[in-house]
Amino acid sequence: MKTLEFNTKNKRFGLILWFLLSILFLLSCSSENDNTDDSVSQPDPEPNPEISFYKGADLSYVNEMEDCGAVYKDAANIIKDPYVIFDEAGANLVRFRLWHNPEWTDYSDLEDVKQGIARAKQNNLKVLLDFHYSDTWADPENQQIPAAWLAHIDDTEVLGDSLYNYTLNTLNELADLNLTPDIVQVGNETNPMILQDGELEWPIDWERNSFLINQGIKAVRDFSEDQPTSVEVMLHIAQPENGLWWFQEATANGVTDYDWIGLSYYPKWSSYNLANVGEAFSTLINTYNKKLMVVETAYPFTLEDIDQAGNIQGSDALIEGYPATQQGQLDYLNDLTQCIYDAGGKGIVYWEPAWVSTHCSTLWGQGSHWDNATLFDHDNKANLGMQFYSTTLKD
Repeated sequence: MKTLEFNTKNKRFGLILWFLLSILFLLSCSSENDNTDDSVSQPDPEPNPEISFYKGADLSYVNEMEDCGAVYKDAANIIKDPYVIFDEAGANLVRFRLWHNPEWTDYSDLEDVKQGIARAKQNNLKVLLDFHYSDTWADPENQQIPAAWLAHIDDTEVLGDSLYNYTLNTLNELADLNLTPDIVQVGNETNPMILQDGELEWPIDWERNSFLINQGIKAVRDFSEDQPTSVEVMLHIAQPENGLWWFQEATANGVTDYDWIGLSYYPKWSSYNLANVGEAFSTLINTYNKKLMVVETAYPFTLEDIDQAGNIQGSDALIEGYPATQQGQLDYLNDLTQCIYDAGGKGIVYWEPAWVSTHCSTLWGQGSHWDNATLFDHDNKANLGMQFYSTTLKD
C-alpha cells in the first residue's frame, strides 16, 4: 500500500509539473510572436485562391436601378441583394465603369463606384475597374475628352500628365478605403484614338495615342509598386476583328506593357459567329502572349419591349440556333464561354445583366434599353441565363 501511495503521488506531481511547463511554453511563444507595432491592428487576410477563369457581371447600373425602385429576386423568387444573387449564382468578378466628371448624372462617378466596389468586396467578388477617360460613354464612335482637360487637347505632354495623375490619384483614393481593384482597364472600347473632341479623327495618330495609353498604364504600374499585390492592366477593343488590327498597330507603336486583352463581342456587330470567333481569340492570345477576356457580351431572352426605351438587342441580334428565349440565352452564353475557354481565354463578363426597366429615364428614353437582354425576367426574377455562371467548362 505504501508503495502504491508513493507512486500515485509521484504521478500527480508529474502531471502538475507537465501542466505548468506547458503553460510557460505557450506564454513564451505568445510573447515572441506578439506584434507591438500599433499601426498593424490585425494580420493581413489570406489571399483568395487564384481564379483560373473569370465569369463576371458589369453591375454599373445597380445603384441607379435600386434608387429608381428596382428590387431583384433570385431563381427561387426571393428578394435579395443583387450582389448576393450573382455571388450565389457562381459569378466571381464585377466590372464597373468610371466617368471623369459626369455632370449629367449622379452615377458612375467615383463616389458611386466606391459604393459598388465595396458591395462587390463584401461578397468576395473580384473587381475590374473601367476608366472611360470621358465624362460620358466612351466607345468606338465616341472618345470625348473630359471637359476639364479640353483646354490641353493639343498639348499631348500636359494631357498625358493629366491622365497619369487622374489614374494614379483615383487608385490611391480607392486603396485608402481598401477598395483596390484587381484589374484596371485603361480606356473603354478604344478602337479610335482616345481623348478627342467631337467628330473622331482617323487614322489614329499613334505618336499621341501610344503616349497617352502608356501614361495610363504607367500610372497603374507605379501604383502597384506600393501594393501587396499587383493590379493588372487591360486594354479594351470592341469586336474581335478590330482587336486583330488594333493590337498589331499598338504593338508596333510601343504599347506592350499590359496583361489583358479585353474584347466586346456582340454577334450583331461582329463579322465573327460562334463557329469561328475562337480563331480570332486564339490568334490574339498566341500573337501577343496576353490573357484574354470578353468583357462585354449579351443576348436577348425575349423580343418583348416593356417600356418606352427602345431595345438595342432586337431581332437583328439573333443568331441561328439561339432563339430569343431564356434557354436560347443560356445556350448562347454556355457556348460562347466554352469557345473562349477552348481558345485559351480566361474570362467572360455579361454586360449590364441588372439594367432592368424602371420609371427612371436614360439619355434616350424612359425605362431600360436592355430590359430584354438582362439576366432577370420582366418580374426581376433571375432567369435561366443566370445559370451560365455555374456551368462547368469541358476540357
